[in-house]
Amino acid sequence: MAYTVLQNSRINTGAFIFSHPETVIYPVSPLVSAKFYTPEGGALTLKIRATLYINSEDPANPTVEEPTEENNTLTLFFDYNFSEETPESCDVWYVEVDYTSDTVGEITEIISYLKDIDPETSRGTKTNVP
Repeated sequence: MAYTVLQNSRINTGAFIFSHPETVIYPVSPLVSAKFYTPEGGALTLKIRATLYINSEDPANPTVEEPTEENNTLTLFFDYNFSEETPESCDVWYVEVDYTSDTVGEITEIISYLKDIDPETSRGTKTNVP
C-alpha cells in the first residue's frame, strides 16, 4: 500500500551518470535526513527527506509504503522496479514525507530501504534522528 507523500519528484533534467560507476553498488541505498518540527496548530511531526537513485529506464515514480514504528525505530520502504542490470544512467528522485504518531517523539533512528517490487534486490540505510 502506498503512503501519502508531500513531494515525489524527479529532480534531474538530463541523464545522471556517476563519475566513477565502477565504485557504485546497485541499487544505491537511499540518502535520508530527518528532523522533528511542530506545524502551527499541529502535533509533533517527523519530516523525512530522501534522495533516491533509480535506473533511468524506469520512468515510474517510486512509492512509499506505510511506515512502521517499533521501539525507537521507524522503518520506511521506497518501492521501485529494479532492472537487475547495472544502469547506464539514473534518475534522481526527491521524496518528502511527514510522519506523526502518539510516540513519534521517541523515534531515534530511521531505517530506510529502496525495495525492488519484484523483490530480488533491495538496499537500505540507517539514519539517526537528531
